[in-house]
Amino acid sequence: MTYGGKVSSKPKVRIGLLTTASINRHLLATRGSGESYEFVGVASREHARAEGYARRWAIPRAYAPYEAMLMDKDIDAVYIALPNTLHYEWTIRALSAGKHVLCEKPFARDPAQVRHAFDVSSSAGLILSEAYMWRHNPNTRKIVELLSTIGGLRLIRMTFCFVLDRANDIRLVPELGGGALLDVGVYCISAARLLVGHNPSRVFGDAKWSPTGVDETVTAVLDFGDVNAEFTASFRCHHKSLEAIGENGSILALEPWTGNPTSLWLNGTEQPTEAFNSYRCELENFAASVRGEESPLLGRDEAIAQAVTLEAVRTSLESACPVAL
Repeated sequence: MTYGGKVSSKPKVRIGLLTTASINRHLLATRGSGESYEFVGVASREHARAEGYARRWAIPRAYAPYEAMLMDKDIDAVYIALPNTLHYEWTIRALSAGKHVLCEKPFARDPAQVRHAFDVSSSAGLILSEAYMWRHNPNTRKIVELLSTIGGLRLIRMTFCFVLDRANDIRLVPELGGGALLDVGVYCISAARLLVGHNPSRVFGDAKWSPTGVDETVTAVLDFGDVNAEFTASFRCHHKSLEAIGENGSILALEPWTGNPTSLWLNGTEQPTEAFNSYRCELENFAASVRGEESPLLGRDEAIAQAVTLEAVRTSLESACPVAL
């Protein structure tokens, strides 16, 4: 069954979790009675850790090391939520082992790596998708649909900020792809590109760096020509918002990044929203794509365009200069 309620007689897609990362709990919470996928395995570098995780979350199979899962022919697809710097490597390994891949964001900073991974998946006839779960939520589509009511879009303002108070968090480790931009700023880049419909022509960013060397707070401007988008992503305060301002009005979503905003306003009037599980929406699209029933919402072109913009912003942070795309 896909998320829209269409019934399929095809077997469920058997997904293995190539990680024991905490984000898994959001995916595992989607388990019910009608989904078109099932979680049949979990892998870790240590067998005891994999077995303990499997028992805790009622997952049938445990694997160690990661390669053991990729060798199992009873696994159709893998979900990769390893540290950012390992996404590309393990995506290629999984595709080479014949597995479909749902890879957590950001897939990679380097657009060439993204192109290569999709070349591999295409040649093998496999599905590869980047896991921006909020993009799958119907409330996100509603924000896009409301754009026609505010006239020509002129300004987008966004925040994705929270307080990261664990000193040993991997998001503070440069070698693992830490930093506010790669962790939460990527959502803002994704949103700006979605609302405008194409990539910016120029970006400029500024960062405050943590003692460990990662960008702890990022503020960036994306120049789309007639539209400017500005965002702040930070580990130092709490704030999450998305505001689209047009010639004739504005749209404001508070806490938008799950796809279920706590409130959505059009020209000062609150709009009704429904509660959807963004992870379930994402997984249903992924499973339907694997079964040949749908196309991935976020495929090759989207992933490459996102990586191009992300790399430009990161380059601007490191050089303290504007970067043209």
